[in-house]
Amino acid sequence: MLDSMISRRRLLTAMALSPLLLKMNTARAAAIDPHRIVALEWLPVELMLALGVTPYGVADIPNYNLWVNEPKLPASVIDIGLRTEPNLELLTQMKPSFLFWSAGYGPSEATMARIAPGRGFSFSDGKKPLTMAKNSVNEMARFLNREAAAKQHLDEFDALIDSLKPRFAHRGERPLLMVTLLDARHMLVFGQNCLFQEVLDSFGIRNAWDGEMTFWGSTTVGIDRLAAFRDVDVLCFDHGNEREMQKLMSTPLWQAMPFVREQRFQRVPAVWFYGATLSAMHFARVLDGALGGKA
Repeated sequence: MLDSMISRRRLLTAMALSPLLLKMNTARAAAIDPHRIVALEWLPVELMLALGVTPYGVADIPNYNLWVNEPKLPASVIDIGLRTEPNLELLTQMKPSFLFWSAGYGPSEATMARIAPGRGFSFSDGKKPLTMAKNSVNEMARFLNREAAAKQHLDEFDALIDSLKPRFAHRGERPLLMVTLLDARHMLVFGQNCLFQEVLDSFGIRNAWDGEMTFWGSTTVGIDRLAAFRDVDVLCFDHGNEREMQKLMSTPLWQAMPFVREQRFQRVPAVWFYGATLSAMHFARVLDGALGGKA
């Protein structure tokens, strides 16, 4: 009996260290109710929606509506609290079939494991988050047995980018600076390892920011530093901050910015900076609306 128990432990240990475990997890996906999957962070929300799976619950829906904007969430989706501190009592009552989260963000995996099985997805490798997003779409699709939906979505992504390329063919060499207002003195700027960079590369648009940068493709700078940018287009993503933007734009400092004087500053709708392919598609459409077909 003891020998049997030891052999079983050894077998389980060996399986945990082998590709067999991945195959078992994939096989188990058939038993997961797709209508009861909860997303604890907005990245997996986007991956699910790209595959045609509506989340049962999503964290912090009010801020999702402000910062993410697209894709819209159906009214049936339950708000489960903050992304960093979801309502564990509510989650327990909801009895989700599975949990998705962003790797390294939010509650511990041990805490979530007491409610339901789950797994995380990474936003970036620090270099090309859009490439990682495409890989994550396929990874989630394999887990949920929705490979056909993933192929259709990624084909639609490629078709959209290809359809918009001619809109920027005659734009010239002027670089693009992408920002969003954080507070009265600071902007968030987006560098060459941001989610949108590969879209810009497809359209032949150079990113104007070549300064310091973080793993996430964004960094906080003082608004005064933007005065150094000349002969650039500037897009500023809104996120329900009309009052703050109006206050900023009335200041002498802002009115003296070269891109403001040259009328090359535009406010655009919210696009989620740390999303996946749907956010990148939304960005492409926003970019087209702002700069497409213009010299």
